[in-house]
Amino acid sequence: MRNYWVGVASADHVAIGRAQGFMQVCHGKGGPLRRIRPGDGVIYYSPAQTMGGKDGLQSFTAIGTALDRPPYQKDMGGGFIPFRRDVAWQDSRTTPIRPLLDQLELTRGRRNWGYVFRFGLVPISPSDFDAIAQRMTNAVTTAQAD
Repeated sequence: MRNYWVGVASADHVAIGRAQGFMQVCHGKGGPLRRIRPGDGVIYYSPAQTMGGKDGLQSFTAIGTALDRPPYQKDMGGGFIPFRRDVAWQDSRTTPIRPLLDQLELTRGRRNWGYVFRFGLVPISPSDFDAIAQRMTNAVTTAQAD
């Protein structure tokens, strides 16, 4: 059974992962990435353009499928050796979350909707994944095809 996830990272960090074919969440922790299985759908939500930024980007910034390689570590220097997971990223466009807030099960009816993203990796429903995917890619490419 395919699962669906939203990872949380700044857009500039997401861009690095997209360019190099990986994802990284929760400041490089391995546990959250071990929950993701090959074939799972992943989307990134970016609250800001840069880490700690206050620009209010609040957009989905990447969508893809987890590949069949377990999480692995990458030495980034300075003692930082985060875990990563390889992802086949799709062509997509940055998509603001606000127009979707009342449509998504994840956020519908929640005044403090951003609170759900504090964990860094959030499971979402197939219908939420499809709603976001359709906005990002103009196609339903995932859950409805399962």
